Amino acid sequence: MNCKITRNAAKVLREEVDKPENEGKFLRVFITHSHGDHAHYGMKMDDATDNDVIVETDKEIKVLLEKGVELLDGVRIDYFYVPQEGFMISNPTKGNHGDH
Repeated sequence: MNCKITRNAAKVLREEVDKPENEGKFLRVFITHSHGDHAHYGMKMDDATDNDVIVETDKEIKVLLEKGVELLDGVRIDYFYVPQEGFMISNPTKGNHGDH
């Protein structure tokens, strides 16, 4: 499984990951709901379980993805400043290019 984190997203996520209260935790990307051939995603800091894959990213942020969930493989985490500041999680490898 893999996960891509853009430079903008990594900058913002690094602040959260480095907080003392998150020591030993990982960034989890999960599906909030899915329909058809795509999903909507969420993120939180969480502990790893036996049902997770820990994915190493090129931004030195480890991400938890639930094993065997096809719509999680290939997720992309981005952060935009305009038109409104915030994260966007999509999975372009599965044809999901963002929320609608």
